Amino acid sequence: MSREQIQLQIKQIIERRMSDDGIKPTGISSVNMFRVTKSMRCAPAVYEPTIVAIVSGTKEAILDGQHFIYGNNQYLCCTMSMPVEAGTPQASNENPLLGIYITLDTKLMSELAIKYGNVTGVSRARRASMQPAGLNLAAWDESFSEALLRLLQLDESPADTAILADSRLRELYYAVLKGEAGASAMRAYGAGNEIARAIEYLSSHLSESITIDDIASQIGMSRAVFHRKFKQATTMSPIQFVKSMRLNDAAMKIAAGMTVNEAALCVGYVSSSQFSREFKRMYGQSPKQWGANKDLLEQAV
Repeated sequence: MSREQIQLQIKQIIERRMSDDGIKPTGISSVNMFRVTKSMRCAPAVYEPTIVAIVSGTKEAILDGQHFIYGNNQYLCCTMSMPVEAGTPQASNENPLLGIYITLDTKLMSELAIKYGNVTGVSRARRASMQPAGLNLAAWDESFSEALLRLLQLDESPADTAILADSRLRELYYAVLKGEAGASAMRAYGAGNEIARAIEYLSSHLSESITIDDIASQIGMSRAVFHRKFKQATTMSPIQFVKSMRLNDAAMKIAAGMTVNEAALCVGYVSSSQFSREFKRMYGQSPKQWGANKDLLEQAV
């Protein structure tokens, strides 16, 4: 079966399940369908490790000025927590955005990546190469396409889902490891994943005072080496990354109804005036103006 035929089947599954815009969970843990018919310009978001596969329409994500625009030719693989801007600028009633959003099980991906590296030697071969970026677009190759369809077909049978979901997820993850996003996945989850571990730590301690020297020391790197490898993985310096994560997280909280002062404190800012200055420098609006902008209250997938 061709990629186009498989995507048509996936599209039909989504259309049978969804008549309105939004995100709809499937019976498979971590796997969701989504439908968007409203054009939304890119707004701050924090991508956790995910796979986003589009079968109709196009989507955009921006990381440190680099635009990732993708439709049904490529899927997006985010292997690490990333501060991005995301939107659906071309979605409409005539051209709806339909797709699948899968939250990666990092424990399972690590297990498969380490095993894959041990069997093939891929992890050792790539350790000396340039660190891949944490956000990748990868082709819908045959293995990925067939694995995704087989996974989604389970949702039509509760018994099949209960018994086969874990094995079908493993099959999909394995297809990712073998595909164009495999190098990034191996860096994040295989042997030598120090930068991914550092990002996981930074992402979970945004409200605290974070010292870059301490992080570098924890993963056994000098500050200079850590800085270089971190920038190769994320396109940002560690300081830029932490600031972007904090401000993106705060922007999402404000859009969801939190006050400016509450959002600033939640992401580690002691001074509300400093938070407002840095927020306006990054987004071109004050936090209060941002919260009052109704167009930004709806978050794209």
